[in-house]
Amino acid sequence: MSNVALRVRPAWDLDRWVRDFFGPAAADDWFAGAAAGFNPAAEIARDGDDAVVRVELPGVDVDKDVTVEVDSGQLVIHGERRDERSEENDGRTLREMRYGSFRRSFRLPQHVTGDAISASYDAGVLTVRVAGAYAGAQPQRIAIENK
Repeated sequence: MSNVALRVRPAWDLDRWVRDFFGPAAADDWFAGAAAGFNPAAEIARDGDDAVVRVELPGVDVDKDVTVEVDSGQLVIHGERRDERSEENDGRTLREMRYGSFRRSFRLPQHVTGDAISASYDAGVLTVRVAGAYAGAQPQRIAIENK
């Protein structure tokens, strides 16, 4: 007997739709966990016609160490979480905190420009709002011609 499990995908799968709409993360992001010490968690949610990207960045000085920009049709968030206590023997015996550079990128719809993007930081969460990202993103039905 084999261990095959079938997964039925619902007709409306929001996660899949968001990934299809924004595209997969840049290849740099796919391997960031192995290459970098810090890869912050992110989520994308729909708020009306806007997309809201939230990135967990506790302990990061966003004024000095985080940049949000639009580059070649992608929303790019990059920066660094610094370890201010980087002395060789600082008394830590367990280290689960991650430090280092990070980069997260998300493909933007063609009609979105930098003017449509705003960012804020509160309680360790960077929130980036992409105004109008979902405007006009409804599926269009195509008539089938019988011959």
